[in-house]
Amino acid sequence: MAFEGLSEKLNATFKRLRGKGRLTEADVKEAMREVRLALLEADVSYKVVKDFVKTVTERSVGSDVLDSLTPAQQVIKIVNDELTSLMGGSTSKLAMANNGPTVIMMVGLQGAGKTTTTAKLAGLMRRQYTKRPLLAACDVYRPAAIEQLKVVGSQLELPVFEQGQGDPVKIAENAIRHARDYGNDMVFLDTAGRLHVDETLMDELKRMKAAVRPNEILLVVDAMTGQDAVNAAAAFDEALGIDGVVLTKLDGDARGGAALSIRASTGKPIKFVGMGEKLDMIEPFHPDRMASRILGMGDMLSFIEKAQANYDEKQAAKLEEKMRKNRLTLQDYYEQIQQLRGMGDLSQIAGMMPGNLGRQLQGATIDEKALAHTEAIILSMTPQERDNPQILNASRKKRIAAGCGLQVSDVNRLLKQFEMLQQLTKQATKGGFGGRMMHGLGRRKKKK
Repeated sequence: MAFEGLSEKLNATFKRLRGKGRLTEADVKEAMREVRLALLEADVSYKVVKDFVKTVTERSVGSDVLDSLTPAQQVIKIVNDELTSLMGGSTSKLAMANNGPTVIMMVGLQGAGKTTTTAKLAGLMRRQYTKRPLLAACDVYRPAAIEQLKVVGSQLELPVFEQGQGDPVKIAENAIRHARDYGNDMVFLDTAGRLHVDETLMDELKRMKAAVRPNEILLVVDAMTGQDAVNAAAAFDEALGIDGVVLTKLDGDARGGAALSIRASTGKPIKFVGMGEKLDMIEPFHPDRMASRILGMGDMLSFIEKAQANYDEKQAAKLEEKMRKNRLTLQDYYEQIQQLRGMGDLSQIAGMMPGNLGRQLQGATIDEKALAHTEAIILSMTPQERDNPQILNASRKKRIAAGCGLQVSDVNRLLKQFEMLQQLTKQATKGGFGGRMMHGLGRRKKKK
């Protein structure tokens, strides 16, 4: 996971600061030396690190910090503020057209995940903002690029405009015309990439920009390439004039330096980040939330939004009532598994959890095979057995195991897990916490 090493080093530094009680200027400067090394190891550019540490140090050695009752907390707050500022300060949104379709031109080098990211972003626009996007296949050089866009478009149920291996500029113009005729309010142009920035690539992109006058030019860069991502952003911006960056593979073993360097190095905001391979794993980039994740404070807003996107209001109310009366059934258990799958793997959720809870989940994954077995067992039961597992005697368990192709021991293991869940639910709802939490998530879900 990106920033994992940086988070560990920064938290170790701040733990030592907290242990000192009152701080001296020397304490702060020693801590800033460690912060500097941690940022350089995370592949943040030297100039960005130098300016960042200078600003934090100057703010941290003021008398209002050193003379306060909680100086360590003040220093951490300053680091948090400056990290947020470094990454852009606030969330940058897409510029939308007043008339006609909004045209988003997606550019980037080969291997950054541009085609998949184009479809992901269009899917996000439809899912969260009820847009009607059209994907346009303008990469006529890379083998199977058009087919790839059609495949991911089909998976997301998005229309794809393609005219084979023709002139990409003409294809872009025809796609926009098609969008006007068929009521698409956004057009995403998937342009060609190269293995490196070259004159031929830029000339073609410049011609396309002049012909279609896009509302946004978004550069897709791979977070795992570190400073190369920053260099690519600078080169594309100089030649083409980009409006923002989409950072992909932020869930990988990236050190995270690109996310911390791009805004400061190019002046261009990161607008979206790809957090996994699944086609719904893209989200707006929130600098303040990312700073909180880096400093181990979690990101509960993103967690709640993720939960809301996978939760149903009526189901939440129904579950709240059952939790209050301690009447959870195996059918409820099955429905919770479906929602858990929709939220992604536990390592992603871990980054949103503060402190020790996040560290305990870090690196964990959902065992898809185990979930599939659990689902198969429950689906092999009758509705009566799911509602009342106490009636499951030896012969019923044997029938269920045969029906799903597993062993009776697997059925018993599931029933034991469910029994433990019921006990936990009983403890959690004694004060009404669990039910209020579930009801709250459902109540805040936006109507579609």
